Amino acid sequence: MKTKRIVSKISLHAVMAALVALTAAPIVYVVSTAFKPLDELFLYPPRFFVMKPTMKNFSDLLIATDSLLVPFTRYLFNSVFITVVAVTGTVVICAMGAFIVSRYKLPGSGFLFAVIVAALMFSPQVTQIPTYFVISGLNMVNTYWALILPKLAVPYSFFLMKQFMDQLPEPMLEAARSDGANEWTTFWLVVMPVVKPAWMTVVIFSFIADWNDYFSPLIYTTSETMKTLPLALAGISNGAVGRMGAAAAGAFVSIVPTLVLFIILQRQVMDTMAHSGIKS
Repeated sequence: MKTKRIVSKISLHAVMAALVALTAAPIVYVVSTAFKPLDELFLYPPRFFVMKPTMKNFSDLLIATDSLLVPFTRYLFNSVFITVVAVTGTVVICAMGAFIVSRYKLPGSGFLFAVIVAALMFSPQVTQIPTYFVISGLNMVNTYWALILPKLAVPYSFFLMKQFMDQLPEPMLEAARSDGANEWTTFWLVVMPVVKPAWMTVVIFSFIADWNDYFSPLIYTTSETMKTLPLALAGISNGAVGRMGAAAAGAFVSIVPTLVLFIILQRQVMDTMAHSGIKS
């Protein structure tokens, strides 16, 4: 019996290790490719790991960005500004909306939540055309608003926050009200700290989606000064063989913020998946 248990544990760990290796392989490959010299980038058959690491790709990246129409820092600023504002707005709007739907049971809130859940079934590309008409009708094309407003109310983030807030004990909220806290104070000082794992998870998912968003800036911007980092990195290689190393370094630079953020907040994600009700 003990032998069977040991074999079962070994098998389980082997399967998990294989899944982790399969999941991590693309990230490891991007990191490895960023340090490959040009001859290794075009080596056939291709090698997964770098043999002679070099930092030349990153210097080539700086040289390539110097030839862009606007400074590289402008693309970086646009990405950082849009991502920070969109993520902050998403957390605040989805948390407030989820709290109202979960706790106040207003007339029509059930129908509203059903519509939000139904929106989860549609790909974002389905709504791109009507969204563009709305943005264009409001004269927001080629502005930061066009890149921020469509990202504020995300159905998945709303659903995640609502499922987590459904589990808040009502006596805790009543105790806060009994102590003289109004609804606004209760929300910010009681509810938000308790649901921290949920909105931290929203931060991660929203950050990844907004930071790597290539399609929205491509559609809603017309001037070079409004474009974001993904568009700049996509135009670096421009079909030139000599710039493939710079493109590999650019891909590495673009994934670093998301990796760092996830490493810092991964515990919050695990807590959310364990307690938000998604598993049911």
